Amino acid sequence: MTDDIEYAEPGEDGDLYEHHRIVVDKGQSPVRIDKFLTDKIANATRNKVQQGIETEAVRVNDRPVKPSYKVQPMDVITVSLPEPPRDTDVVPEDIPLNIVFEDDELLIINKPAGMVVHPAYQNWTGTLVNALTYHFRQLPTTQNGEGRPGLVHRIDKDTSGLLVIAKTEWAMTHLARQFFDHSIERTYYALVWGEPNPPDGTIDVNLGRSLKDRRVTTAFPDGDFGRHAVTHYKTLQPLRYVSLVQCNLETGRTHQIRAHMQHIGHPLFNDATYGGDKILRGTTFAKYRQFVENCFKLMPRQALHAKSLGFVHPRTRQWLQFDSDLPEDFK
Repeated sequence: MTDDIEYAEPGEDGDLYEHHRIVVDKGQSPVRIDKFLTDKIANATRNKVQQGIETEAVRVNDRPVKPSYKVQPMDVITVSLPEPPRDTDVVPEDIPLNIVFEDDELLIINKPAGMVVHPAYQNWTGTLVNALTYHFRQLPTTQNGEGRPGLVHRIDKDTSGLLVIAKTEWAMTHLARQFFDHSIERTYYALVWGEPNPPDGTIDVNLGRSLKDRRVTTAFPDGDFGRHAVTHYKTLQPLRYVSLVQCNLETGRTHQIRAHMQHIGHPLFNDATYGGDKILRGTTFAKYRQFVENCFKLMPRQALHAKSLGFVHPRTRQWLQFDSDLPEDFK
């Protein structure tokens, strides 16, 4: 279960607007509220959160607290500010979609690399959601899912591949349950530096936001921070300096494959965020260096593709399986 994060309407008095309402997960371990909110609220800094706590803009169970307060399971945390929340209305945009499959309940989209899935800070337009709202009307949202119509899951901006989109509330509920139960089959192809040893294995290491850079996901092998994350990998083709690897997700954490493969010493090819945009294997000869740099130019992103997707159809209860070709830059 994940925490409920709600975006509420302004109060009747009109002087404060509730921006966030977070109901803490039943399984949450005690953690300082300033750290908890820094991890939970996008683009929030520890300093901003502490200021909000000091001015009583942050309340727990409708009471002010100190920054050292340890959050408890089922606490209701609210963040209220003088200005209203940003308008979450999504502007429909006529952006072409590569629709692999469609029926009355759902869509399968093959997303190109470079497309952001949903509007967020610095990416309010040109996203998959902007395209969906143009081509389809009244797509459902998950609970508290404003600005994300139809989305049950997502993949990173520079990752290509398959996504399932719910067209009805029924499909949204049933697909979300399958993701929660980890019964959806998701297979990714990744090109990684080096040859993993062993060639096949499971990475069961907690992942969470880096304590130094919140844009980066970090492995916490001691389990002291982060959330449970499991990736199964299999080497499909060892190529000495790099390897083509199949990854199957058991959980769905931010940047999971990218962070897990970096953790075991095999970052994804040309993944600038996780150190894969440098020559990590091979010789120092000029011709080899030029060859790799040319490859970087051909594929100016991390080498990751969501290749296949399988799940039970929410209405017919039949198993559906979809597969996609590697895009040209990956080939």
